[in-house]
Amino acid sequence: MSDYIVSARKYRPDSFETLIGQDTIARTLSNSIRRGQLAHAYLFCGPRGVGKTTTARIFAKMINCMNPGADMEPCGQCESCVSFQEGRSYCIHELDAASNNSVEDIKTLMEQVQVPPQVGRYSVYIIDEVHMLSQAAFNAFLKTLEEPPAHAIFILATTEKHKILPTILSRCQTYDFNRISIPDMVRNLRGIASKEGITIDDESLHVIASKADGAMRDALTIFDQTVAFCGTDVQYEDVIRNLNVLDYEYSFRMVDDFLGGNYGDAFLTLDEILSKGFNALHFVASLSSHLRNLVVAKTGGLEPLLELPESLKKRYAEQASRCTHQFLYDALGITTSCETGYKAAVNPRLHIEFALMRLSYLVQKPKETPSQAGKEIPPAATRRRTVKTGSALSMSAIMEEKKVEETPVETKEQATALPEDETVRMQWKELAKQYTDRPRLASMIANGKIDIREEDGVKIVDFFVLNEAQKQWVEEKLLRELENKLREILSCSRVNILVEVTPMEESAEKVPYMPEEKAKDLMEKNPDVRAFVADLGLDTK
Repeated sequence: MSDYIVSARKYRPDSFETLIGQDTIARTLSNSIRRGQLAHAYLFCGPRGVGKTTTARIFAKMINCMNPGADMEPCGQCESCVSFQEGRSYCIHELDAASNNSVEDIKTLMEQVQVPPQVGRYSVYIIDEVHMLSQAAFNAFLKTLEEPPAHAIFILATTEKHKILPTILSRCQTYDFNRISIPDMVRNLRGIASKEGITIDDESLHVIASKADGAMRDALTIFDQTVAFCGTDVQYEDVIRNLNVLDYEYSFRMVDDFLGGNYGDAFLTLDEILSKGFNALHFVASLSSHLRNLVVAKTGGLEPLLELPESLKKRYAEQASRCTHQFLYDALGITTSCETGYKAAVNPRLHIEFALMRLSYLVQKPKETPSQAGKEIPPAATRRRTVKTGSALSMSAIMEEKKVEETPVETKEQATALPEDETVRMQWKELAKQYTDRPRLASMIANGKIDIREEDGVKIVDFFVLNEAQKQWVEEKLLRELENKLREILSCSRVNILVEVTPMEESAEKVPYMPEEKAKDLMEKNPDVRAFVADLGLDTK
């Protein structure tokens, strides 16, 4: 038990060749060592778990090797290399700035810097989380950082580069570390699993890599946790249960339900997801991501954007082939709108279920009407509602029932008619009432000027706002939602909203300032005053 070492430590890279996902940085540092062009201070910045401290240690090992190879690779046998591998190197000094961030700590470090290394050529000082140093500590550190002894090299590591003083940044060579890509993580995890004798499929490795969010250390920690739960034979079902990850299968099932117009099964799938403790909003976000992947899979040339195992790519390609671009576009609009309005919803579950119904309605095709079939339409008073039975609710059944209840089918002229301008103006006011929980937004909509016109069979509503900032905000955050709501209120899909900026001369009424202007304004607004001035012959200038 005591001999166990976690994977993050056991498989920590010990050379630039084994460093994962930072090829450019590794090549630059290797070249600088090979050419003898070493800086006295480096700044390694980037997210957690991407190899900043590991790179610093490899760099220190390479420059202190007594018998390096042709490409300056460490020999692994000299005293410096052996002490490095055993964790007792005297030329590497690590300081955690999170807990040693005072002036006294930096003064102690400065005294230590003056002592030359006992083994090797350089003393390397690795200061982790350097942004945690106090202002006074930074100032105390400046002079030594700029002109350290010839044997001293500083490597500063941080996850928050923006907190570093510009005076510190100017004295360092800066290297920005990238998040490690999912394919690189999966490749590394697969190699580790093979060495450890663990059987695991690519889908499970992909889930682990996605959960790690670009940090290799996190991926290895999650990998150890998964092996502890599943043993040496890791199954995909056990991985998603252990990590509490929403299965891809739910999204595939949902889209199949939408394509079939079956919102009943979609409701049951949502209930199953919620009963397992998953957050409803996370489910909607997952569905949006699934629809995005379908768009990518359906569009040629975008395959690199799908960071998925081959088995899943084939499933996405198959389902995408059954979806139209219009369906995917409209579906993404519904799910993103659902995410936006979720927190403001009084009944969040109903809010999501309504979105599922709308998604199920997207692919509905109009059925043959009685008049088209050559049958006479009975009077409305004699019609009866047909009650359908069955274990599953479908959109087709609902739409058939609705047609039986409705009055005779619209004529072609009625079906293609656009709403009157006055109707649009009235419903625009109703649209503002839907945002009573956001008073400023409701006021902007209610008081905003609109112009209405018809163009190519589409009703265009020009919505005027005060400035470019408002226009940009409405177009990016609100436009699609406003259009969907207005179309729903008007029962017409051929309505578009264009956001315009109110011309300067219209945006603000000119306010009288000089006495002459005030007098003129008063006379224009009040006939009695104008008559009074004329009768007395008063001078208003």
